[in-house]
Amino acid sequence: MFSQNPLPDLDETQVALIEAALPHVVFDGWSADCLREAARDAGIDPVEAKRLFPRGGVDLALGFHRLADRKLKAELEASDLSSMRIRERITHCVRRRIELVGQEREAVRRGATLLALPIHAPEGARAMWQTADLIWNACGDDAKDYNWYTKRAILSAVYSATVLYWLG
Repeated sequence: MFSQNPLPDLDETQVALIEAALPHVVFDGWSADCLREAARDAGIDPVEAKRLFPRGGVDLALGFHRLADRKLKAELEASDLSSMRIRERITHCVRRRIELVGQEREAVRRGATLLALPIHAPEGARAMWQTADLIWNACGDDAKDYNWYTKRAILSAVYSATVLYWLG
């Protein structure tokens, strides 16, 4: 039912670092300082933290995005969307994805800002695409032609716009 391209998995140490980073993102953004403080708070060796997130803040922000996708995937696998029409399924999934990060609005804002920079834009777009792919697969999409691409491209744009509206 889900993508032939699974999301890269996060190990327990990475999840602990991401969660420990969230209070620091408000002050430091997704940065090397944030990673250093998260490692200190989580009791993880700073060298190990740097190995897990070699580019510091950008890898940490992408990890935060992947973690939210992973939570959404687990939730959707445990639910039955078959009674909903496709539009309702998509709406439900987009709403749930935003609700999962609802308590971390500033982390999302800082991540969107960082991943919109020209140097990181391709990775930001890839993260949006993976979220759209996750949602379409959860909704039972079985397109094999150009529709596979157009559905994900359109949903990536809709999801991005929805997140930006939510942030505003």
